[in-house]
Amino acid sequence: MPLDRTVILARALGDPSRVRVLFACRRRELCVCQITELLELAPSTVSRHLSILRAAGLVESRQRGRWIHYRLAGAAASRDARAALDFVFGTLARDARIAADRRRLAEILGLDPDRLCEQQRCAARRR
Repeated sequence: MPLDRTVILARALGDPSRVRVLFACRRRELCVCQITELLELAPSTVSRHLSILRAAGLVESRQRGRWIHYRLAGAAASRDARAALDFVFGTLARDARIAADRRRLAEILGLDPDRLCEQQRCAARRR
């Protein structure tokens, strides 16, 4: 793997919030609003994290209506990206924070995504 590619992947994995996103998207596609709710960060910060993960080839996105959904990179993912994901999932599978996120995500998935996104948009306008 070229040095530049290695640095891009390492940078993407170098932030706990980005690693948490990878685990959250491990078995499902998530709306940006759901990811924002899980991380409890500003939408602009979450957007930046997602951009870095996408540039590293670790996640893919698609737009459905006005919502953008993210999932782990699929068949088009590079061998290096797949190896990085395998490393992260194997290393942190029993991490306490990841387990807490899994429980919190179950709650978030029970919420209406349209309503959740609208609440976040209203909150952002109030700031």
